[in-house]
Parts: sequence; structure tokens; C-alpha cells
Amino acid sequence: MNFLDFLNESVTPYHTVGCLKRFFEESGNGRMRIWERGGSIIVTAAPQKAHPGSRFRILLAHTDFPALKITPNPDLRTAGIQTLHPEIYGSPIYASWFDRDLGYAGIVLYELDGKIEKTLIRSKELLRIPQLAIHLNRNVNQDGLKVNPQTDLNALWSSREGAKFVEALQAYLPKGARLLDFDIQLFDAQPAQRGGLEGEWIFSGRLDNLSSCHAVATGMAKASAERYDFQVACFLNNEEVGSLTREGAAGSFLRSVLEQLLVEHGLFQPGDPKMSLDRFFSESLAISLDMAHAEHPNFPAKSEPNHAPILGKGVTLKINSQKRYASDVFSSAQFKMICKKAGVPFQTFVMRNDMPCGSTVGPMVSAALGIPTVDVGEPMLSMHSIREMTAVQDHENLVKLVSAFLT
Repeated sequence: MNFLDFLNESVTPYHTVGCLKRFFEESGNGRMRIWERGGSIIVTAAPQKAHPGSRFRILLAHTDFPALKITPNPDLRTAGIQTLHPEIYGSPIYASWFDRDLGYAGIVLYELDGKIEKTLIRSKELLRIPQLAIHLNRNVNQDGLKVNPQTDLNALWSSREGAKFVEALQAYLPKGARLLDFDIQLFDAQPAQRGGLEGEWIFSGRLDNLSSCHAVATGMAKASAERYDFQVACFLNNEEVGSLTREGAAGSFLRSVLEQLLVEHGLFQPGDPKMSLDRFFSESLAISLDMAHAEHPNFPAKSEPNHAPILGKGVTLKINSQKRYASDVFSSAQFKMICKKAGVPFQTFVMRNDMPCGSTVGPMVSAALGIPTVDVGEPMLSMHSIREMTAVQDHENLVKLVSAFLT
């Protein structure tokens, strides 16, 4: 699966799931099973021979990213322009959304012949959120751009008076269909591309965390069947808003899949006091893949000394004493062994003590299931901007790490 094509297609979590599902179905690997729930998908592969010593090799990534979501009744008209009002999803860098070519995309549910159907849509028309001219904001360069997310992020959509967003969505539906609901968000319409003197970087929207999704999918598709262990690739939605949803890492989706796999292979029976899920989970291993902060050349003081990953210099191991990352001494040791055997270089990231640390799906999965978990990722710049940056070499090493871990 071409990385840039994947980035360009996966403009919402639903499009990401659709792309991943098609990729795995077309991979010709009949031993894999696909489990889908909303904007999440889990792909599993059984071992050659399941037995009581079998464990799980789990990869975790998330399908969502900071965005501006179109509200249920978004239509506003000001200064002769029809605008669409968004609601903030996650924590985007507001200023990065100005003066960009934007599209809208997502999932639409509708009624047809008494049944609820769904379809993915992606706009052909472009939208824009123009910035205020410097003549009307004289101190913007000295004071910085201050953005009110309630009033400043309405997207300019049409000059046609009376244009309604729901009527535009209706055009994507079959004849006779009745629109029921939608989950639509704006996205950066500029295609992903290579950058740098030697094409060593990738510039794109949604790198956090589609880079990890692509690495997991590529490694999973290439992996041969493990002798005894189950291989599990999880692509989970709603990480950017805390994961406390039915399809998120804090929901029941992953646990129910793992339990069903054990039941189907006769390794676990609910209610049997002689059988315990904890035994399988405690000896398994999960790798949580999410993007990491690279040292910024213009702001080196923002990085922790001796713990600032450099673009292109290796996969990042993420450590945090407040346990915002799941990595501990036991899981980190296993990660280092995998890197050594696979010849994958790695760097270590620690957040400064005077700055808050972000988190991933790793801690909540590890805590809920008792599975040792290590947090890793590609170093990147412009995290949570509408347009981000990572290194080609780091992405290739992440794919290599995934393949080594699975087999």
C-alpha cells in the first residue's frame, strides 16, 4: 500500500477504515479476520497451532486526528457568504487552518426502503477559512494570532444565497433516500508529498496518526503466521478525545475480540474458574504506535536534554514517569531486544519537567487488560497542525519494527 496514496485517501477515520479494510481484503491473506466497529477496525491472525502457551502480539494505533467537525445545523450567512460552523474535535492548532484549501468528508446515514443505509462521501468543492488582513489586525506579527474557535473558524462555502449543507449532502444519496444523520469534518485538501533536498521528508495532513496505521497495516500484511501466538493489529478511533467510546481504546471492542479468539480455539471458557484471561494477557505484549515530538531546529530549548529525537535517526521509545505512556522497564527491555534483532535504530523521548506530557491509547489498554505495553512512534514536527512533517527513513524503520515484532 503506497504511503502517500494512503494519506491522501484517509481523510476521516471512516475513510481510513475503508482503506484498511480493502487493503487487507485484497492482500490475499486468507488467514486474517477483520472486525469492524464504527471508525475502528481490528485485524487478527491465528497461529499455526494454538495451545495453552499461546499469547497475543498486539499492535495499537488510532485512526482519528484533530479536526473541525461540521455541526448538525451549520449554515450561517454573513457579508453575502454562506459559511459552515464547525465544532472542535481534539486539539488542533487553530492558526494552521487559515488560508488553506479545505474539503469536507465523512459518513452519511440515510433511510431507503425502510432500512438504514450508510455511505462515505468526499466533497469535490473546496472551502476556505481566510485570515484577517494585516491592515485590520496591525499587531498580529508582534502579538501573535489569537483565535476564537467559536467565531473565527467558520468555513466559507458558497456565495449562493439560501444554500443548505444538508441539501448538498442529499446530492450524494440514491434517489428516494432520506438523510438521517452525518458525521462530517473538514480536511486539508493538499495532497501528501515528499520534501527536502533529497526527498527525505514527508509533508502531509493527518500524519498523526496515519503514519502508524500505515506501518502497522504494511507489517501485518507481510507477516507470516506465527507458530503459537495470535497476531493482532488494532486501529482505534477517538484517541484524540480520550478514547472513552464504544469504538475507542477505553471501550470493550479489543477485549471482546481477544476473548472471542481464545474461546474459538478452546483456550478460554467464560465462567470456568480454572481458566483465566489474566494468564494470557500478562504474558502477551502490545506495542502502542503514536507519533513522537522531534527536536525543533528553531526551538531546541523546548526539548529535554539528551532525550530529543532527531528526524531520520530512528524510531522513538517514549518514557514518562507520570505514566502518560505505558512503557515500563519490562516492556522497554523487550522493545530494545526486538530492535537489536531487527537492526532498527531507536531514540528515547522524555518530556521536559516544566511542560505537560501528552498520552496515547497505550496506558488505558495496558491498565484495562494487564498487557505489558511499550509506547513508540516516529519523530515528527508540527504535531496537530493541519500540515505535519516526518522522515521517510523513520517510517521505513517503523514498518521494519512491526514486521520483526509480529514474527
